[in-house]
Amino acid sequence: MPIFNQSIRRKIVGIALGLIVLMLVTSILSMVMSSKVGVLLDELTNRYIPAYGHLARANIRSLERALALRRLVMTKMQSPSDEEAYTARLHEFEEVDRKIEEEAEGARSLINAIIDDPRTPSDNATLARIETRIETAVTELRRDLNEDHAKLLKQVDARQMDDARATLEHLDVLRDQFNLKIDAIRADMLKQVFFSTSQVIGHQRQAIIISGIVTLLAAIVGFAFALLVSSGITRPVRLLLAGAREVEAGRFDKSITVSTQDEIGELAAAFNRMIEQLRHNERIRETFGRYIDPKVVQGLIDRPEVTIDGQRRVMTIMFCDMSGFTAMSEGMTPRGLVKVMNHYFTVMSGPIRNNRGVIDKYIGDAIMSYWGPPFVEADEQAVLACLSAIDMADQVPMLQKQLPDLLGIRAMPVPCDLRIGIATGEVLTGSIGSELMMSFTVMGDAVNLASRLEAVNKVYGTRILISPATAEAIGSLLELREIDRLAVVGQSAPQPIFEVMGRAGALTAAQDSLRQHYAAGLTAYRARRFDDARTAFNAALESAPGDGPSQAMLDRIAQFGTSPPDAGWDGAWRMDHK
Repeated sequence: MPIFNQSIRRKIVGIALGLIVLMLVTSILSMVMSSKVGVLLDELTNRYIPAYGHLARANIRSLERALALRRLVMTKMQSPSDEEAYTARLHEFEEVDRKIEEEAEGARSLINAIIDDPRTPSDNATLARIETRIETAVTELRRDLNEDHAKLLKQVDARQMDDARATLEHLDVLRDQFNLKIDAIRADMLKQVFFSTSQVIGHQRQAIIISGIVTLLAAIVGFAFALLVSSGITRPVRLLLAGAREVEAGRFDKSITVSTQDEIGELAAAFNRMIEQLRHNERIRETFGRYIDPKVVQGLIDRPEVTIDGQRRVMTIMFCDMSGFTAMSEGMTPRGLVKVMNHYFTVMSGPIRNNRGVIDKYIGDAIMSYWGPPFVEADEQAVLACLSAIDMADQVPMLQKQLPDLLGIRAMPVPCDLRIGIATGEVLTGSIGSELMMSFTVMGDAVNLASRLEAVNKVYGTRILISPATAEAIGSLLELREIDRLAVVGQSAPQPIFEVMGRAGALTAAQDSLRQHYAAGLTAYRARRFDDARTAFNAALESAPGDGPSQAMLDRIAQFGTSPPDAGWDGAWRMDHK
């Protein structure tokens, strides 16, 4: 069967095997040549250079020997004679004398090892001559020196100083002759070191060139083979890519036609089936996207099991209500009311969507929305909810100007404003309802608390109140003010509630002063120091005239003047109505 009619799997495996074989050939060749370079380098490092070092040290030893001999003679010539010192000098002289032969023998051993190693292309004839010359030089030196040493010692013992001096001069001549011979040998040995170095460099360069050529050939062969095999794949893949780009752009009206006998044909059929399913899903999204938040629609399509079974998650819930809606709706026609409410919901829904919130439902003039996994990360849900509330509050002045123009009147019957409550806690998420109709929503204490906090704004004259769990999750990312410790309807234990004043670092000097005076008043209030609390709350009103919480606390303190709290009062306020 021709290779181009094989499956893609076999084509790819064939290409991979061919490249692996070429890679193995290249690797083996590189290892063989690198091994040869390693042998040459090892010989240069461990034989040639150390042998040259032995010869160089032999010269030094000869000078040390001459120095030791003079010290020996000087010790012998001292008066009175110190035999112990003389013996020590004699021992030192013999030790240095012996080292000359040891260095020469070390050099000869290394040279012979080079000659005996058949793996390296050394100049064995020249090396053999060098080894012979070393042996001859040492032998002649030893033969000439032994006689003169004995003569010198006798002359020193007999105090024949002139004769001893002549003998020392003759020994110096012999030493110089020996050093000249060793220098000549060293020069020849250095040539061999350079020869070995050139061999290493040459083989290394040869290994690099050959490896490069083989690698290049392997790359060319592999590329040519891959190009031939892939030529039958690229065209249908391009068609698939073009179809995928159409889908990415949101166009699901085109199918692709690919006629091949391999997996590409199967992929084309599967791609066409996928496009059909995407068309179906898009119709669902378009239909339900106007009635349910698109994020929820996507979740219902992607993970239906989660929406059916339900899950417990920590989420942040927001309730937003329009103040004065009842009074405003009484003076409007149904058409005008619908027009106002649609515009109101459009303006207030924008910040929620922009901060990745999910709008759960519209309840009369109220908006219920939530933040949390899987739509946003758990550690950012509270901040996003509060940022949405701030953005919604920022829309109020513009909305107050737009509504009269929208209705064609000079002014609204009653001013409109917002009340927002936000709470964070564990809720049940899932599809709730009957067998006939269901709604994907959230249920739990956090939902009830958010609804209660929205209503509590009426008591304190605030816009945005949040629960302590929400405040804790926000930390220092926003500017908050503790308003009171409150037990809303349905709760037995009071908990602190907070007002969102603005983004971090955005407070004016007056707002910062308001927060400080209010905090001082709240502390005095809870400690039953109502006079101090009244002073602090009045100071807060001076910083921000019309501050609702400060006025509410002053009214409460005035009420305590006629009906003081009981002895077990804990500084908290309990709501007895919604």
